[in-house]
Amino acid sequence: MISYDDFLKIDVRVGKIIKAEAFPEARNPAYKLQIDFGGVIGIKKTSAQITQNYTLDDLKDKLVSAVVNFPPKQIGPFMSEVLVLGYDDENGHITLITPDKDAPLGQRLH
Repeated sequence: MISYDDFLKIDVRVGKIIKAEAFPEARNPAYKLQIDFGGVIGIKKTSAQITQNYTLDDLKDKLVSAVVNFPPKQIGPFMSEVLVLGYDDENGHITLITPDKDAPLGQRLH
């Protein structure tokens, strides 16, 4: 079990995907994303293995949830700055966690 204080150490914020592009250098099929988290956090980059459930057009302006306080991680030639969150669907492919209503960019998960 973790405590509530442990949970609060994980900084999950809502952001809007402003750019999505192919990531052909990735070992597994993936996209490179730029996500706007608003004024305090700004725009961050990440890669996501979500090609089975989303096209590049599906992702433009999509709101997503992401952990913003992990250290950057090198993924091949790309530096990932945040971790986009999702669940496996019935086929083991990632489906993104998104708010069901608009939320201010950068809003923290409570």
